[in-house]
Amino acid sequence: VKAGNETQISEFLLLGFSEKQELQPFLFGLFLSMYLVTVLGNLLIILAAISDSRLHTPMYFFLSNLSFVDICFASTTVPKMLVNIQTQSKVITYAGCITQMCFFVLFIVLDSLLLTVMAYDRFVAICHPLHYTVIMSPQLCGLLVLVSWIISVLNSMLQSLVTLHLSFCTDLEIPHFFCELNEMIHLSCSDTFVNNMVMYFAAVLLDGGLLVGILYSYCRIVSSIRAISSTQGKYKAFSTCASHLSVVSIFYGTGLGVYLSSTMTQNLHSTAVASVMYTVVTPMLNPFIYSLRNKDIKGALAQFFRGKQ
Repeated sequence: VKAGNETQISEFLLLGFSEKQELQPFLFGLFLSMYLVTVLGNLLIILAAISDSRLHTPMYFFLSNLSFVDICFASTTVPKMLVNIQTQSKVITYAGCITQMCFFVLFIVLDSLLLTVMAYDRFVAICHPLHYTVIMSPQLCGLLVLVSWIISVLNSMLQSLVTLHLSFCTDLEIPHFFCELNEMIHLSCSDTFVNNMVMYFAAVLLDGGLLVGILYSYCRIVSSIRAISSTQGKYKAFSTCASHLSVVSIFYGTGLGVYLSSTMTQNLHSTAVASVMYTVVTPMLNPFIYSLRNKDIKGALAQFFRGKQ
């Protein structure tokens, strides 16, 4: 009987945030507006970086790539959740669940890699300003983005392949609004030792290693800024890093918060709510963080829309 149950899995149930019927229209409106702001905001960043030749620099090349990944990242989870709320259904097919998990792992790791590449770019710009254009050549920038994609795709494929070998019995309820890797491993009724090893190894190697790289870059940046004699020079150097540092803090801060909340408390509902911060809120905030403090992007967008009129 158990073997039969294991082979007949065709769908999972995504429990989402709330069972209360009166909250569903509010949740739908909230997440739809957040998703639209995310897509529009990040598209404007890409548009500004492409349309203005003054923004054809490594920093804006990486930023436009990050914006593209943020659109993909939000699109992996939010549209399905909106459909489920609207149709009052919690069902996601087995194939759909594996696909969603695969792309989620892909884009979250790619986000981390691009943030690390951007930290390296700021490190070179501030610590080696005279050699910046030579070091950060178009070839190196393209190679860094390509390698980031390759690492993310390989990791995602590995995580998905080991998940495909899992067997699921009768408990098919995922206490989340998307198919999260850790939740799927917990649901399995087969041996999950290999899955846990692969997941934690990737988390330590990729997330931990990348965070160390970012922190090292900023330690070097801070020491270089302190060596600048003029106050104006210090402010200018710091302001070029402030936006990136804010995005890194929100991304890793919320991700760490979700991890700690899931290990310290058994309240799965609070974990799902906390996950919204880095899956929906962070991609939405990134364009605001980068554009509000950035005269170049504002100028490029203003020029673009004036030219269209």
